[in-house]
Amino acid sequence: MSYAPPSRLHGLDALRGGALLLGIFFHAAFSFFPGDQLWLIMDTQRSASVTGGAYVLHIFRMTVFFLLAGYFGRMQTYRLGVKPFMRDRLKRIGIPLVVFWPIVMTCFIALAIWGLMVANGGAIPEDTPPPPPMTLKTFPLTHLWFLYILLLLYTVMLGGRAILSLLGLKNSLGKLSDIGLKWLAPIGLLPLLLAVPTAIAFMYHPNWHPFFGIPTPEYGFVPNRVSIIAYGGAFLLGWLIQRDREHLNRTVKLWPIYLFGALILSGYCLSVVGLRVSYFQPLPEQAKHFYPAAYALSIWLWTLGLIGLCMKIWSKESRVRRYIADASYWLYLIHLPIVMALQVWISQWAWPAEIKYAMILGISIPLMFASYEILVRYTFIGGLLNGRKRTRQKRIVAEETT
Repeated sequence: MSYAPPSRLHGLDALRGGALLLGIFFHAAFSFFPGDQLWLIMDTQRSASVTGGAYVLHIFRMTVFFLLAGYFGRMQTYRLGVKPFMRDRLKRIGIPLVVFWPIVMTCFIALAIWGLMVANGGAIPEDTPPPPPMTLKTFPLTHLWFLYILLLLYTVMLGGRAILSLLGLKNSLGKLSDIGLKWLAPIGLLPLLLAVPTAIAFMYHPNWHPFFGIPTPEYGFVPNRVSIIAYGGAFLLGWLIQRDREHLNRTVKLWPIYLFGALILSGYCLSVVGLRVSYFQPLPEQAKHFYPAAYALSIWLWTLGLIGLCMKIWSKESRVRRYIADASYWLYLIHLPIVMALQVWISQWAWPAEIKYAMILGISIPLMFASYEILVRYTFIGGLLNGRKRTRQKRIVAEETT
């Protein structure tokens, strides 16, 4: 299929940035989850409403991101060429991963010590367990795991594409995918087909935690099977949809129905797992098969429904949304140590959890946007992360002369 540079899809730009920003809302909620010690810092106040909101956000935020990464990845591959595209990805993804990881890890260790001291009245507990050893299977990628997974997906996709070209199968398989999307997407079968392997992966994943859905591949260099199927499937779908602009329109045409179904299924899933989060949270016997199926289907209904909604309501250019989309990458890279520091700071306050949650977001997000404006947007860092360095627009003031 020939490639023609598409017009800018402002709704997809905004949604991709929004998916990253939702990660800030999700991580800020961790310390308020009722139940077990799931986070380095657990607040003295817990909140069911904050927990429920975080649960729903987590269903779709990363599949949306990876689907759009696949979509824009193919677009950039054909615009730049394969080798320039890989150099661009290594610069904009590989370098931030290598540079930010030691900084983030150092912050995590310092914050963990501070959190222990605050929870223990100012002293480090004597019975603190030793940290796990760093091996290839346990290496902590932290919240930067998505950069590593992106590099893997780009490598696998472009490598597979090269192999199919050598075998003479690339064009025929591409046309087959075009036919499938043309017939399946308009009748609403695509979310169902995507949900089947995801649900099966949930059922057979050892020690699956149903509250958190897709297990985050944040430890080790070999991702777990569920994340490979879900995130890899989203990435592949985005890549295939980009082959033809009409594929995108067909795929998300039923977005109101998708979002309605996603709300119903999310409500059911939340009613099953409840709002008390535990490491060991077995599903009720009657829900052992239906819950994984409902959760998997809700993932894809949310993902496709939100893409359709954003294309509908954000089709026109907006300088504000474009600015937020540009800043979102930087904000996500730096957000977790900042959020965690605020969580430690206010963890012992007797204020309502909802107010403290709003306070964390109200301080951290403006602070991070300010750092983007001052330190990133007009510097070499902005050029590294966003592909180009912005220049400040200077106002020209015309002075009258007499």
